[in-house]
Amino acid sequence: MADWLDTCHPDVRVVLEYWQRKCAGRAMPSRSDIDPSELRNFLPHITLVDVVDDPRRFVYRLIGTAEVELRGYDPTGKAVADAYFATSAEEALKHYEATRTSRTPHYIADPFQAVDRFIGEEDLFLPLSNDGETVNMIMVFSISRDLFQSDDDAD
Repeated sequence: MADWLDTCHPDVRVVLEYWQRKCAGRAMPSRSDIDPSELRNFLPHITLVDVVDDPRRFVYRLIGTAEVELRGYDPTGKAVADAYFATSAEEALKHYEATRTSRTPHYIADPFQAVDRFIGEEDLFLPLSNDGETVNMIMVFSISRDLFQSDDDAD
């Protein structure tokens, strides 16, 4: 068991367990194995990223509503390198590439500065494959919060 499973947000474990069930003995599930109705409570925090064979490499296909709100815009259709939400494009791409090449879940806990606020974030990158071998999409589940927001502000 990975060390981060002991300290991650409980919802991260739930989404990971869902992905593992959908593997059904394969290295990774396909996008068609993922049923949005089974992830209803998590959809606002899910991003789907296509893995493409051109210089863009990773392209946002779908962004959950909570992710759009946190970013302040919807990057659907843009390359991750051009519309990342991390400390740098290199940092963002590193995690997508690690997921693509390892073909296994990839977890990060990464607080970072985003323009005018400090974001605390946990991301779970989950590879998806149409053929069971090549990663053609990455599903990202993110738990984020504004670290400048006090508990009183959250109410």
